[in-house]
Amino acid sequence: MNPENPTRTVLNTDGTNTAPQSVSFREALLFWLKLGFISFGGPAGQIAIMHQALVDKRRWLSERRFLHALNYCMVLPGPEAQQLATYLGWLMHGTWGGIAAGALFVLPSLLLLIGLSWGYVAFGNLPWVAALFYGIKPAVTAIVFQAAHRMGSRALKHPWLWGAAGLSFLGSAVLNMPFPVIVAGAAFAGVIVGYVRPAQISATTGHAASSSTGGLAFINDSTPTPAHALFSWSRFFKVLVVGLVLWAIPMLLMTAGLGWSNTLTQMGWFFTKAALLTFGGAYAVLPYVYDAAVEYFGWLSPLQMMDGLALGETTPGPLIMVVAYVGFVGAYLKEVFGPEHLFMAGVAGAVIVTWFTFLPSFIFIFLGGPFIETTHNKIGLTAPLTAITAAVVGVILNLALFFGFHSLWPQGTAGEFQWVSALIALSALLALIRFKRSVVEVIAVSALAGLLLKTLF
Repeated sequence: MNPENPTRTVLNTDGTNTAPQSVSFREALLFWLKLGFISFGGPAGQIAIMHQALVDKRRWLSERRFLHALNYCMVLPGPEAQQLATYLGWLMHGTWGGIAAGALFVLPSLLLLIGLSWGYVAFGNLPWVAALFYGIKPAVTAIVFQAAHRMGSRALKHPWLWGAAGLSFLGSAVLNMPFPVIVAGAAFAGVIVGYVRPAQISATTGHAASSSTGGLAFINDSTPTPAHALFSWSRFFKVLVVGLVLWAIPMLLMTAGLGWSNTLTQMGWFFTKAALLTFGGAYAVLPYVYDAAVEYFGWLSPLQMMDGLALGETTPGPLIMVVAYVGFVGAYLKEVFGPEHLFMAGVAGAVIVTWFTFLPSFIFIFLGGPFIETTHNKIGLTAPLTAITAAVVGVILNLALFFGFHSLWPQGTAGEFQWVSALIALSALLALIRFKRSVVEVIAVSALAGLLLKTLF
């Protein structure tokens, strides 16, 4: 099978074709481009879209090969849906297939967020725009609370895990512990408990195998591993060196040309670290991003960070793409290219942040994919990842409370309590949890409510 344009014919027992005879690179490219524009619904929705299209409809992959790839992506730091697209594109068409799939998963949302971020900083002070965000801010609080509820209901299956979540909440809310310290502590505790009492760790990263057996697929359970996906140490080190060079070149150029303390250089360095800590999804790393972008570097204000999360929720692609908004607004407001080039500064910030956030994801797939495809072993990191997920619940809850405070008391406790914002937040939370409405719907209705209330009152 030629990895760049693999071809084979699969016949069912009645002699009819049940899988495509070939999947051309062009055909795959068009699908990944389409996926980049329709990938709403967070990682669960994005994975469901890929499963329905690639396994059920197009028969490009079998159920087990799809889940095998997904299980690997679930234990990696970074956005699992984007990594899954990269993995599947790589499996079908080699390195360029993986690059195309992963890049197109991100590119539409990057372009949209650049436009939305520019509109926000350029026109955000207009009365009608301010009115829209008046309704959106409390809705964001509800969205983050729902994220904590959803993750907690899935992850906290044992009293020990509840304890881990509680301790992480206290560590972040009371002791102001850095997010990496909380993640490292949870991982270490998970390893210990998983070794001493493995029954106390419930697996949350596995996915039950589907009972679907409808027909064969282009890449089926028994399809041999293509040549480009076979593991070799020479290829491993080649990918590692190329990845490090792709990281080092822009970092060295920014350091030499702008200086280490420049905003863009610091963004590149910080989001490299953030990319390695995104276990548990985007909400897991948002407290870390908030702490740096708002508290340490001062790139954004707390309310600007809330507005950015709202914009990120309304665009396709991984939610972690909110970092592009952080990069744009931070570089724009810091005037890194001077007051006459604000838009270009924002674009540079968004592109640099996106590059350093997603580059590790590509490296992880191209490094580990051949080993996973060759060995077909199970991933043995359930215990520490389960403990990390439990700890992340506590951190997200702290983030939700922080957003709620700034939404309901925008001037601090000495200011007036915003009863209307509280009502919008409660209504949004009810719509999300009780009536299962989508995030996009909730944000849209909340924005219209804010506009209506500001117009009437």
